[in-house]
Amino acid sequence: MAEHESLEFGKADFVLLDNVSLEEFLANLKLRFEKGRIYSYIGEVVVSVNPYRAMNIYGRDTIEQYKGRELYERPPHLFAIADAAYKAMKRRNKDTCIVISGESGAGKTEASKYIMQYIAAITNPSQRAEVERVKNMLLKSNCVLEAFGNAKTNRNDNSSRFGKYMDINFDFKGDPIGGHINNYLLEKVGRVVHAREEQRMQGDGLDLFFFPIHISRAGLNSHIKSSINDSADFKAVADAMKVIGFTTEEIHTVYKILATILHLGNLKFGNDGDVTLIENSKLVAVLGELLSTKEENVEKALLYRTVATGRDVIDKQHTDQEASYGRDALAKAIYERLFCWIVGRINDIIEVKNYDARIHGKNTVIGVLDIYGFEIFQNNSFEQFCINYCNEKLQQLFIQLVLKQEQEEYQREGIPWKHIDYFNNQIIVDLVELQHKGIFSVLDEACMNVGKVTDEMFLQALNSKLAKHAHYTSRKLSPTDKSLEFDRDFRIRHYAGDVVYSVLGFIDKNKDTLFQDFKRLLYNSSNPVLKAMWPEGKLSITEVTKRPLTAATLFKNSMISLVENLASKEPYYVRCIKPNDVKSPLLFEYERCKHQVEYLGLLENVRVRRAGFANRQTYPRFLQRYKMISEFTWPNHDLPSDREAVKRLLQGCGFEHDVAYGKTKVFIRTPRTIFSLEEQRAEMVQRIVLFLQKVWRGTIARMRYRRMRAALIILRAYRRYKVKSYIREVNRRFKSVRSMKDHGKHVKWPTPPKVLRRFEEALRNIYNRWWAWTLIKGLSPEEMLQVRAKVATLECLKGQRADLGLQRAWEGNYLVSSENPETASSFTLVSSELQRKDKFMRVLFSCNVRKINRFNKAENRAVLITDRHLYKMDPLKQYKPMKSIPLYNVTGVSVSPGKDQLVVFHTKDNRDLIVCLQGMVPAGESRIGELVGTLLSHFKRYMCF
Repeated sequence: MAEHESLEFGKADFVLLDNVSLEEFLANLKLRFEKGRIYSYIGEVVVSVNPYRAMNIYGRDTIEQYKGRELYERPPHLFAIADAAYKAMKRRNKDTCIVISGESGAGKTEASKYIMQYIAAITNPSQRAEVERVKNMLLKSNCVLEAFGNAKTNRNDNSSRFGKYMDINFDFKGDPIGGHINNYLLEKVGRVVHAREEQRMQGDGLDLFFFPIHISRAGLNSHIKSSINDSADFKAVADAMKVIGFTTEEIHTVYKILATILHLGNLKFGNDGDVTLIENSKLVAVLGELLSTKEENVEKALLYRTVATGRDVIDKQHTDQEASYGRDALAKAIYERLFCWIVGRINDIIEVKNYDARIHGKNTVIGVLDIYGFEIFQNNSFEQFCINYCNEKLQQLFIQLVLKQEQEEYQREGIPWKHIDYFNNQIIVDLVELQHKGIFSVLDEACMNVGKVTDEMFLQALNSKLAKHAHYTSRKLSPTDKSLEFDRDFRIRHYAGDVVYSVLGFIDKNKDTLFQDFKRLLYNSSNPVLKAMWPEGKLSITEVTKRPLTAATLFKNSMISLVENLASKEPYYVRCIKPNDVKSPLLFEYERCKHQVEYLGLLENVRVRRAGFANRQTYPRFLQRYKMISEFTWPNHDLPSDREAVKRLLQGCGFEHDVAYGKTKVFIRTPRTIFSLEEQRAEMVQRIVLFLQKVWRGTIARMRYRRMRAALIILRAYRRYKVKSYIREVNRRFKSVRSMKDHGKHVKWPTPPKVLRRFEEALRNIYNRWWAWTLIKGLSPEEMLQVRAKVATLECLKGQRADLGLQRAWEGNYLVSSENPETASSFTLVSSELQRKDKFMRVLFSCNVRKINRFNKAENRAVLITDRHLYKMDPLKQYKPMKSIPLYNVTGVSVSPGKDQLVVFHTKDNRDLIVCLQGMVPAGESRIGELVGTLLSHFKRYMCF
């Protein structure tokens, strides 16, 4: 069962359709195409619809989703079938093959490339250089073969005009070690020498972007638009050829051969009386140079045919029609030899060499067949006949192998086998290939007859031998059937439908005649590569050789060999469908798809698959998917075997009447049982998911809690360790600070942990206070007052003034000091009188000043600051007090940052006193700091009391 998809996308497996009918099949196919689901299953067959647009479903992420998974574990995809083939090869040591079929434009070539891409991506996990080289060459070979074997047509931008079967060889580890390519029926006829309506350029489907040469004779359809980027494609092909191992000389030879074909297309023949001439004879010299041979030899081969009659050798001149036929035959033959040589050269390089199974283990193979699909055109000729015969052979093999696989599986599992009726197209295969009676035999017989044999004579022979065949008719046998032309058409009833073929050209195309003169011309070329392509040219003119096999016989033999090769491998199938003829990603043409579904035998495939049991799964895998449905199997069963567990589960669901139990698998008859199981599973999965989410969330929460708790315990232990370590280190460093001369000031503090940073700050403050206390504990009260004043100054004015006077002793009462001995006695008397009168306890500060009044006039004055008043005095009048301001009326002091020592005493009545300190000895001594510090220290003590 494919991974359960919503019903909005339709049924992923056509086997699960409710009713097997063409209408329901196409309705499901259309729904999936419109919903972007281009892949579906029929059992183990992949049905692929060309999306005609780029889809993001082939990247590395998608590859990983399918790698190692069973076929039905993921939605339908090419990667699933590629992985199944690879696993079968690797696990069971069995050769496998993937058969890709469908009509032109259905996406076969792209499918084969994606399969190769997937196999390359999942192999060589150890990245061995040699394996990578082999993988790269295998992938690059696709690019080269497409360039020379594909064509741009109205139906398809990259239409394969040849069948390709590639074997990829793997060593015992499952890594690619080489490969081999077989090509089938290169469609050169007509396409090299005549441009079809749908053909982009003249040549065998080859995108001849190498030479921008105008083909004047071909009448090419230049109006056909192409999405091909010629310059980029040319570079990719040239690079690929170098990577694969083509030498520079070989690549140049390839270009010369392509140019030769183009120039041959421009050759024109005319008559001068009885003589046939080349009208544009200058091209002969060009051809001689390109083919590395003499100009006269080229001209002779084009205009004459050498004929041996007994011992005599004569040169028979061509008519212009014979010359044109010879030219066209040469162009086709050169291109075919070139293509076959390229395939052979690639095989020489990529084939496994020096591999000994006894030493290296068994060499296993995965084959990939990308071959043309069934074709029905307006005009069907020899090529379509061969292609449709090929599809008959492959369809016969497909049905036989599918039935064989079904029957073998039933027998292995012990399930009774029921005969299945199906359309056996062996009768059509025999109609084509049967000895003496088949169409190929009649055609070969006609080609071997002596004398002039026409296509009409061939048709008459068919009418004679196949008149009673139920799948053959012509106008002679059905005179009233006006869809057939007399002496031209015959019709075959193929498994895919009726096809009318025109016999015109059958004889010539089957003979595929090339004059021996051309073979000798090319063999005698001085170019060794070109010479090697024509080994039969070494035969002398008179040498008798066997009649070469016809094109029909060669193709029949290659098809028989191919079918035998595929039958020896375990097959996997990809059926490609083209949804419309206009390359639209939106259009699903019903009739177009109906025709393809019919001729691919898809509905028959569904019926074969459903004839017995629609679905089968191994017991362990069935339990793994559905065990949650039953209480006896969830989460695990205790029954004797998985078979018994599956039986108990299905009995509990009431489906025992619709199943059969094999040795290793359970077989389910109808799709409805599968859908019912899927619905029950989807319901239980939702409940299980909710339960698992609950359990998982609880588990996650408990795990998170345990991690957090463990982290907290560790954090706390670590924090304690860091704290103890820090305290021990501080104790060690500061243990002897009492005995140190600087009391530990030079000791470096250890770096604290983050948690102790604030503690460290506090500890530093404690230490600093202790250190300061040790310094000041021996000071007198007067010295303490001065220290306190200096500390106050530092706290207040640090950074505001350059000189605070902290380095000198502060005398305070400078008017009684020795700097003014003449006036000191006068001041002392006035000071004593004021002390008696105002009852102050001590003088805080005194100094000569220069007062500035409100009229901006300056006068010499003195100030006296006691613990109760601020006095302004006149030094010229024996320091007579001029003004007295109680200290409690002083609201603040402002000082200037400059050297002028300006002080402003602010008072409550806004009658500020503005003075400049002066009269200092030594001159310029700064007393601003002392004044401010003394006042601050006094007011702090006052406020404390």
